[in-house]
Amino acid sequence: MNSASGRMGLGLYRLAGRVAAPFVPGALARRASRGKEDPERLPERMGRPSVARPDGPVVWLHAASVGESLSLLPLIEAMVGRWPGFSPLVTTGTVTSAQMMADRLPPRAIHQYLPVDLPAPMRRFLDFWKPAIGIWVESELWPHALTELHDRKVPIVMVNGRMSARSQGRWAMVRPVAEAVIAPFALVLAQSQIDGDRFQSLGARDVQLLGNLKSAAPALAAEAADVTAMESALAGRPRWLAASTHAGEEIIAAKVHADLASRHQGLMTLIVPRHPHRGPEIAEILGGQGHNVGLASRGDVPGPQIEIFVADKLGELGLWFRLARAVFVGGSFGSAGGHNPLEPARLDCALVFGPDMKNTQELADGLIARSGAEQVSGPEQLAAAVDGLLSSPDLMTRRATAAAAFAKSQAKVLDTTVEAIAPWLDEAVKMQPPP
Repeated sequence: MNSASGRMGLGLYRLAGRVAAPFVPGALARRASRGKEDPERLPERMGRPSVARPDGPVVWLHAASVGESLSLLPLIEAMVGRWPGFSPLVTTGTVTSAQMMADRLPPRAIHQYLPVDLPAPMRRFLDFWKPAIGIWVESELWPHALTELHDRKVPIVMVNGRMSARSQGRWAMVRPVAEAVIAPFALVLAQSQIDGDRFQSLGARDVQLLGNLKSAAPALAAEAADVTAMESALAGRPRWLAASTHAGEEIIAAKVHADLASRHQGLMTLIVPRHPHRGPEIAEILGGQGHNVGLASRGDVPGPQIEIFVADKLGELGLWFRLARAVFVGGSFGSAGGHNPLEPARLDCALVFGPDMKNTQELADGLIARSGAEQVSGPEQLAAAVDGLLSSPDLMTRRATAAAAFAKSQAKVLDTTVEAIAPWLDEAVKMQPPP
């Protein structure tokens, strides 16, 4: 612990946790009733395992949600190939990410929900799993988890580290606590110079700049039969996709549709919400505006009578990227920070995004510089950008080709990340050899 004020701050955090602890099970149950927790796996949130611990070393990898989890997959595959005998333990915090990991993790990997950050659940979790190393992804900093690992002399590495200006400001207000939480990281692999500087300002000891691990993720999958079926349903209609949208962006997409429908006969607007459970709500709102809306979760298909199709089934984004080459990257209007633009870029999509791409700013800037994407400031500019792509197949092809080339150029970050964490993995496997 770095200072008396840091110890005091963590002490207050722990005290607040003890006060809140009796109310946590009830809060989790209420979240489960709203679909935000898995009711059958609530014990995991209290640090109680749902599967047996395998023999040999366990490497704990934590990712907050879907995007971070997907960025872990190629890293896990590379680690399993290089260090045979260890078991990856992946924790996430959302139902959607758990469902995604169930389908995509390799056979040796285990998924558990992250325990709530209270002393008893976290100790129970660590006592059972006994991880040889902790690998954190991006930006979640849970004080009990990190300080407990540090106290047990378990090395912690952050990969794909990201720190927003807002988070830095909040941590700076409790700087001694921030230093006590961040200092345990033996290594921070930051996405960008800005992220690295922010981590260093809060006490990170060893920061390296390797780039964004999301650059190395494989192309999102889709079943060939599903692509063929949906292509047949769309019947050659002009189309564009608003991907990973947040509240308000679906209304913008519907306005774009209304503005362009007369210029592009049979226009189909496809919407994939970031949070699939919002699908019925979106369909109701847009239907109330007079649009004929299809909804995937109720069995609709994007047939000729449908104007706007809300694809609210989990894990189908790769399908829709293959069906619509003109793609708006959601989360970029408002304050969500934008989502990973390389996902559509890998599948030869021409990209448009709004003014807020701070979550992947360097990738966004690189795509713009290579003419693989256009950034717009508002709904009217988005309509003009989509109109331009739908009106010019040559422009669509040039932009999609440039975006795909840029995505391919970023893939080397996986190799450099594996090399950077190799010393800790070598030591972890040596200290806990497989049986």
